[in-house]
Amino acid sequence: MKLNVAVFFGGESVEHEVSVISAHQAMDALDHSKYNVIPIYISKDRRLFTAEGMGDIHFFTGRKLDAVIADSTEIYLVRENNSAVIKPVKTKMFGAKELGTIDIAIPVMHGTNGEDGTIQGYLEMLKIPYAGCDLFGAAVGQDKVLMKHILADAGLPMANWFWVYGNEIDDHEEEVLAKVHKLIYPVILKPARTGSSVGISIAHNDEEYLECFADARQYDEKVITEKVIRPMREINCSVLGDGYSCETSVLEEVSSVSKDELLNFKDKYQGGGKAAKGVKSSGSKGAGMASTARIVPAPLTKAETDHIYDLAKKTFRALGAAGVCRIDFMMDADTKHVYVNEINTIPGSLAFYLWTAKGVSFTELMDRLVALARDRERRRSRMTTSFDTDLLLNYQAGGGAKGAKGAKG
Repeated sequence: MKLNVAVFFGGESVEHEVSVISAHQAMDALDHSKYNVIPIYISKDRRLFTAEGMGDIHFFTGRKLDAVIADSTEIYLVRENNSAVIKPVKTKMFGAKELGTIDIAIPVMHGTNGEDGTIQGYLEMLKIPYAGCDLFGAAVGQDKVLMKHILADAGLPMANWFWVYGNEIDDHEEEVLAKVHKLIYPVILKPARTGSSVGISIAHNDEEYLECFADARQYDEKVITEKVIRPMREINCSVLGDGYSCETSVLEEVSSVSKDELLNFKDKYQGGGKAAKGVKSSGSKGAGMASTARIVPAPLTKAETDHIYDLAKKTFRALGAAGVCRIDFMMDADTKHVYVNEINTIPGSLAFYLWTAKGVSFTELMDRLVALARDRERRRSRMTTSFDTDLLLNYQAGGGAKGAKGAKG
């Protein structure tokens, strides 16, 4: 009997369109002889939709999202008879009252309001087993401030950094700049909870810093400032598994195909440039992260490769990650020192290209994500999350639960 696998994508995020591309790559890779694949699109105003034909990327390409929504059925999910049921928001007189059930969910949502634990919490409430990080792993993976504090506590190497709330610059500009001067320019500024290089920029002096800060604070309440590593090589590694067992992919070295100092949104998802010397482009426009200029495998020594593998697994476990993630590293090209940059808990294109290079097909990768989701659900089903008490039966209004303890009868 086929499993009903729902792929969630879209969402209220600056990475909305990237999510649409990644999700369709994942849906194409799912083995349709094993799974009934159900596309569930989340609009930018957080409504849920599905439609026949939505599993094809051409349902979205070449037209505005309003037209996509007009050709779709708005839905909601509800828990009934121990099943997660899909229902239309508006039912026609002779239309179906239910549109199926969900056995497994695969969130392919990048950035805020999805990858950050939002969709995971929603699925938890509906008791739908899902692939990838749980709510806690997703939340700390998305918030770079929390992530960095956890990694520092685990003793993992990171570039020198600090963070402030965006509004602190208004009243404490000199104090913030003093912290920057301790790092020494150039520095990189990042919104704490975005991805795909959105709102990220490099500053070389105070004037540029204030301009970059103003841009970064548009996207998040917290802004990170970090010392730029120069000369820097960017090395990425995907990790697949959970806290019980995980493995690493082939490493890649990523190169910007623009003249900018950072790999920008266009470089990552639209190609559109000549690859740097000696770097192959592994895709084309619309191919998602697979189109970025990269060298696979990364030209590193065995010792360097093994060191990054070790750091990747330690990072994965320290953050409580699960499913398939991508962990990005920075290497000082002169000293060879490696720094953990960040984790992407739902990476663009699900980092499938790093696994195919290891001999794991995209279809096998999706099978393993489904298996990991089912394994976690089996473990959770054996755990105690609730127990019966007589607290309310014996509760006396006005005293409070704590106040009742030790009260005279």
